[in-house]
Amino acid sequence: MGFGSYDESEQENQQQSTDDEDVEAVNVHEHDHDGEVSFENDAGTDELLDRLQEMKED
Repeated sequence: MGFGSYDESEQENQQQSTDDEDVEAVNVHEHDHDGEVSFENDAGTDELLDRLQEMKED
């Protein structure tokens, strides 16, 4: 097979169900919040990068 070719049997096996009864509605406004968030950060760039690296390692 050449570049970009595929086995059609794979495509047929991957079809998903499209029945409406299997789909649940999602309320995108269920957890809306009004308000503001603010913070002050006196940390320098190096300190913040060190903390980010620590979080990635955990």
